[in-house]
Amino acid sequence: MEQVCFVLKSIEMTYLDKEILKIDSLAVHQFDRIGIVGKNSAGKSTLLKLLADEIQPTRGNVLRHVDCGYFKQLEPASGEGADDALLGRLAIPHSSDRLSGGEQTRLKLAQLFTNYHEALLIDEPTTHLDQDGIEFLLDELRYYYGALVLISHDRAVLDALVTTIWEVHEGEVRVYTGNFSDYKVQKELEQEQQRQAHEQFLKEKKRLENAAEEKMKKAEKIAQAASMSKREAKAKANLMFETKSKGTSEKAVHRAAKAIEHRMEKLQAIEAVQEDRPIVFRQSKALELHNKFPIMADRLTLKAGDNVLLEDVSFQLPLGKKIAITGANGIGKSSLLHHLASHGESLTISPKARIGYFRQMSYQFPVNETVMQFLSKRSDYDQGFLRSVLHAMQFTGTDIQKSVLSLSGGEAIRLQLCQLFLGEYNILLLDEPTNFLDIHALDALEQFIKGYEGTIIFVSHDKTFIENTADLRYVIRSKMIHLE
Repeated sequence: MEQVCFVLKSIEMTYLDKEILKIDSLAVHQFDRIGIVGKNSAGKSTLLKLLADEIQPTRGNVLRHVDCGYFKQLEPASGEGADDALLGRLAIPHSSDRLSGGEQTRLKLAQLFTNYHEALLIDEPTTHLDQDGIEFLLDELRYYYGALVLISHDRAVLDALVTTIWEVHEGEVRVYTGNFSDYKVQKELEQEQQRQAHEQFLKEKKRLENAAEEKMKKAEKIAQAASMSKREAKAKANLMFETKSKGTSEKAVHRAAKAIEHRMEKLQAIEAVQEDRPIVFRQSKALELHNKFPIMADRLTLKAGDNVLLEDVSFQLPLGKKIAITGANGIGKSSLLHHLASHGESLTISPKARIGYFRQMSYQFPVNETVMQFLSKRSDYDQGFLRSVLHAMQFTGTDIQKSVLSLSGGEAIRLQLCQLFLGEYNILLLDEPTNFLDIHALDALEQFIKGYEGTIIFVSHDKTFIENTADLRYVIRSKMIHLE
């Protein structure tokens, strides 16, 4: 029988009187491979911190029976204690001075895997990692002999590593068997069952409404007949018997109608499934480009200081396509996007090009506006459409009245992405837009890209995101750019 590693019992986790988590009972066993999913701020990292003994629950108990390794999200690392062979495989120095985000993540992974732990708790390990770094992570964890609990927004990583999904939703944890793709199938099945139950509810409600209406009409006819009987009273000898009979019938029909209405009140309402409508960003005629290749490079050499990133390269980026730029960390992807945004040397860019540029970690807001004011002032779309775009990016209810200066980093990134797709641009440059987005926001961003009529050039290491959105893929290696 498999050993129990962790048990959560009668857990309640509150923050400023807001309930973050409520768990009756949940356990992690010796060889479990669990992926935790859910929206940003749903409580995923809180759940992992409870398991790691980083925080204590407001109520309830967490029982820990094993030693565990814990990979924290966005925590600086040093090279101390990391295995030299692992550092070599990850191509990072021992010193943590001036390490990039990707190198910091690689270093933390090297430290995590240097010693064996009976359980590993890992929070968003793929942020900033290139494809080589992700492959290293997969290699280490595929054959790991122990319990794995993993938070990730990388769907390909979840598919490769986990056999159970914990979905954190409105404070509760729902358990699904299988990897992420299996979970998606089960969620779609749940939605289809809800859709059918809602349709059945509407049919039954309509049937009862019609039945009640028929009974009331019948009662009305009986009442009219009784009224006529009174006018004919003097002409009929059996008046008392006939009037009494009709009055009794009318009351019986009224009672039947009331009984039907009571059944309608007790009918359990099934909510309609919230369907995501496709969002299409229409471009004005003034923004239309007619160059078949709005961006072209002729013998471009790109440097970062004395380091040559691209040498004597030429390429043409076609109109209206969604183009992925890939390659290892530090190879020059972000530098290339910046060069395009700056209309740099050796480039020919259409004079009608209006470029919107999303840069990593660039979400400072210049003035104090609400979320809705911020978008309204920078877009020609009506407020109904703006609300639908914001809702897709998880700005719901009073979120649209929040001050932009009070937004979290993740919220600011989502708002900036909304603004770019809604703005007066015909070319978008997106530098790792998937970092810090949860899976729901990733789905929305994919829909944004599919519904955008202009040209999009983006950098990403998310394999599933690239497969779902890119028409073309260029890879940078050996100071050259290749179409794959």
